[in-house]
Amino acid sequence: MSDSSPLPPARLHPEAELARAALSTPLLSRAARLARWAGPETRVDAGGALAEEQLPAAAELLGLTGDDAAAYASEAWRAAVDAGLVEITDEEAGTVRAGEELKLLTGGSPRDVLSVWLAALEAVIADAGVPDLDELVDALDEGGEVDFSSLDWDPEGEAEFLDGVLGNLYLLTVSEDGPGEGPVPLPALAASVIVPDGMGEPTNDVLEQVSDAMMRLDDQFRMLEPAGLVEYRPVDEALMADAAEDPAAPVDDTDVSRYGMVRLTPLGVYGLRARLLEAGVAAPAVGDLVDKGADALLDGTAGFGQSAARAETEQWLARREPLAAARELLAAARGADTGAPLRRLRCQQALSLVGAEAEPALREVLDDPELGGLARVWLSERGAAGVPAPTQQMVFWLTIDTVAAQLQAEGNSEELQALVEGLAAQHSGFFAAAWRVGHPATAEVLDAMGRLHPDKKVAKEARKAAFKARSQQGG
Repeated sequence: MSDSSPLPPARLHPEAELARAALSTPLLSRAARLARWAGPETRVDAGGALAEEQLPAAAELLGLTGDDAAAYASEAWRAAVDAGLVEITDEEAGTVRAGEELKLLTGGSPRDVLSVWLAALEAVIADAGVPDLDELVDALDEGGEVDFSSLDWDPEGEAEFLDGVLGNLYLLTVSEDGPGEGPVPLPALAASVIVPDGMGEPTNDVLEQVSDAMMRLDDQFRMLEPAGLVEYRPVDEALMADAAEDPAAPVDDTDVSRYGMVRLTPLGVYGLRARLLEAGVAAPAVGDLVDKGADALLDGTAGFGQSAARAETEQWLARREPLAAARELLAAARGADTGAPLRRLRCQQALSLVGAEAEPALREVLDDPELGGLARVWLSERGAAGVPAPTQQMVFWLTIDTVAAQLQAEGNSEELQALVEGLAAQHSGFFAAAWRVGHPATAEVLDAMGRLHPDKKVAKEARKAAFKARSQQGG
């Protein structure tokens, strides 16, 4: 997650829907109830925690029972303080009052509600990296300070670990080839931050680290689920019991869900994106470009997957009159820079979503050397009358432009290899003519065709043509 390149765009649910989800989370709903319950008699200790003698009443208010009721009530109170729902008025006396943020939960905008939830979430994420209370008590020295060395606990390292895991979960969720809103197996998520890149078969030491990480994450996701960040199916306790009693006992490897499954909720996607943006990470969302010009749309969606690019473009088009939008898109698609082929491909894909009202805009560019080919394709696909046949030069120019765009968008993909093979098979004299095309990317495209084509003879022809193209361009 330290890479400076932008992440795939997230598809955020409407803020009103997310705000309702935030208000219904155990984290925020309990914190709000305690904030409204607090009054002149409420007392807190020096750290702002609810006085121990008041925890039973707080737990009863929240409907909590059992051995952990007081602990859950204490967590809810801390969330109320951290989110600004409660303010400490006198630290010495330990008195409190309702915070200004409490009003936002009923009278604020959806974004106001989400800002309160984010503040509470940040505190929960920080708490998730702290060892359990028993370990902390055991590590207290005579002066009452925590001896971190005896805990084998690195606060900064623990925070980085959890941030890395959450970052990878976010990336898996927003990536087009990821599970989307489906669950991710906990072992795979733990391995994503433990196993070094390029390692084939993990060593026993690495596998042990993955196992330890799973156990840490099991505890952490149990804490994060009430915040609404994730939906979590914990590790099957029977597995841990079996491993403790008989490490050599056979396990059912086919049921991966027994090892824990975690899913980032729509609210969680919103929350993690907000944290990434706060950390300075480029984390776009579908809809970011709707108020920008066509140049920003075509450049911005250049790095998007097909599905996300279409969703962004549909929102952009929905705010514009079709003919004006088509003219703006075509104007933005022009250029001889390295990014121009992909802009034209995105333009072509955008125009496929526009109706017949855009036809005049396409006819206006029929003689344009850069846009005439795609205009003819668009008009012909819609059965328009009077579409002039393209010249051979235009056909070859459009072909080079299309392959250059695919190279930018997908690299050496299987789809591009199939396109290259098809071009060489359909046109016996393709390379003899292609090198003469006055497109800035001609040599690069022919090099790629030589690299991708499985037939050595054809690949050699492509490389020769690339050399001629480069010589013609003086490169």
